Amino acid sequence: MGVGIDLPLVWAVIILFSVMMYVVMDGFDLGIGILFPFFRTKEDRDVMMNTVAPVWDGNETWLVMGGAGLFVAFPLAYAVVLSAFYLPLVLMLVGLVFRGVAFEFRFKAREHRRWIWDRAFAGGSYAATFFQGVTLGGFLEGVPVRDGAYAGSPFAWLAPFPLFVGLGLVATYALLGGTWLVIKTEGPLHRRMRAVSRILAWVLLAFIAAVSLWTPLSQPAVAERWFSLPNLFWFAPVPVLVVLVTLYLQRELHSPGTHALPFVLTLALVFLGYSGLGISLWPNVIPPDISIWEAAGPPQALGFTLVGALLIIPMILGYTALGYWVFRGKVRAGEGYHG
Repeated sequence: MGVGIDLPLVWAVIILFSVMMYVVMDGFDLGIGILFPFFRTKEDRDVMMNTVAPVWDGNETWLVMGGAGLFVAFPLAYAVVLSAFYLPLVLMLVGLVFRGVAFEFRFKAREHRRWIWDRAFAGGSYAATFFQGVTLGGFLEGVPVRDGAYAGSPFAWLAPFPLFVGLGLVATYALLGGTWLVIKTEGPLHRRMRAVSRILAWVLLAFIAAVSLWTPLSQPAVAERWFSLPNLFWFAPVPVLVVLVTLYLQRELHSPGTHALPFVLTLALVFLGYSGLGISLWPNVIPPDISIWEAAGPPQALGFTLVGALLIIPMILGYTALGYWVFRGKVRAGEGYHG
């Protein structure tokens, strides 16, 4: 099975794909929770939740896929990352639990108790998103490893850069949620989502610019990677494309005839940011200097589990596509998927 196949590389691609799919699929429904406090009426909130009620739990399949893949393919990275970011990851999971419970109980709660689940939904969304970003920021800063184990402080993630990246991810998911609601809503709520998304697009551009400057200034190794050949040829188009896509997004958000394109353009921004992250880290699975090949598990384990992954991934893609196809179209006030 392993003859002629670079199994660590194949698994790295699978994990990167799973993480990207999670950011895309779960990002916009977390974004809806982030936007929740800014919409006060019950009708608006019902519509917002009902746009993702039939599909939200399936979106998180990709988080499980990415985590399981990391455990199987790169056990050293799995052990180190969980040791370094145990607290923010636990807080992220607590946020996801609160949000999931709120999805089910909010529609069944009596009127005078609904505010509890509204706050659980919004608070869980903020917590899950922020601590995902904190983990990403801490990971980008580098994870010290000694003798195959994490060698840093359990609170190393409590630093300015990880916290800033956490705020940036909140803005990212909020824009994903806003442009998703441009697709799924109509009337005054639709128009307000366009206005909110226009503001969020500029906020996200500011965060991207700040992180893009902060990263090479604080990490000489990343600066050397960015500005050395041939990486410079790969990286140079990214900031230009980010600006062009943002301007195009602003134009489409001002155009009342377009509905899906703003969301697609937001996905393009997310992908560009993800590609910049890849250029900064590749081929290290534990920055700054442990590669995917050094952290890989036994070839027999990688080959055996690859067979299962290649069967499961098409199934996940299939039922995800079916779910979104069945529940396509606008969601109107009074219509929903909860009893």
